[in-house]
Amino acid sequence: MAKIAPSVLSADFSKLGEEIKKIEEGGADYVHLDVMDGHYVPNITFGPPIIRDIRKITKLPFDVHLMIDKPEKFIREFAEAGSDIITVHAEATTHLHRTIQEIKSLGKKAGVSLNPATPLDVLDYIIEDLDLILIMSVNPGFGGQSFIPAIMDKLRETREIIDKKNPDIILQVDGGIKLDNAKEVLDAGADLLVVGSDIFGHEDIVSRTKKFKEI
Repeated sequence: MAKIAPSVLSADFSKLGEEIKKIEEGGADYVHLDVMDGHYVPNITFGPPIIRDIRKITKLPFDVHLMIDKPEKFIREFAEAGSDIITVHAEATTHLHRTIQEIKSLGKKAGVSLNPATPLDVLDYIIEDLDLILIMSVNPGFGGQSFIPAIMDKLRETREIIDKKNPDIILQVDGGIKLDNAKEVLDAGADLLVVGSDIFGHEDIVSRTKKFKEI
């Protein structure tokens, strides 16, 4: 059975609480929260206050993906708002190891996100400290993009690295995940799928979530 983290970036924010309840009913494993600052990526979403508010309505773990410059300045705020996993981009912080250690010092799981063009050797000296690796299968910043096919090879390579160096790491994939390519992505080694528009874009969010869980 697939593990999924529906991304509320694709949800209807006028009824966000209601839609989070629907993915919970459908069996979602996490809520994926995309935080964008308009600098690291060309879009702006939300910050700790929104996360703090929706923390009150669900017990699902919060998988918080920081697409922001200098995330180390805000780690404590996101941790205190109710994040369970905090993922930063390798290029966004000057001292990646220090930022990962700060996340873990606050009792949270730490992840690093790699953009499509980011080489895997960035993992060489931090992989033993990670709880999650997020492979971006689109260029970050917008929902609804198409999966980049070349990422399949990157996924397989990342799976091999994880199995060799730290098998406890969750391998997550984000970008262009649909019902018709989800199995292929899982077969390439992914543990956790971030799904946005192909869940929240459907009229029956509960049943769509269940379909992903049945893969």
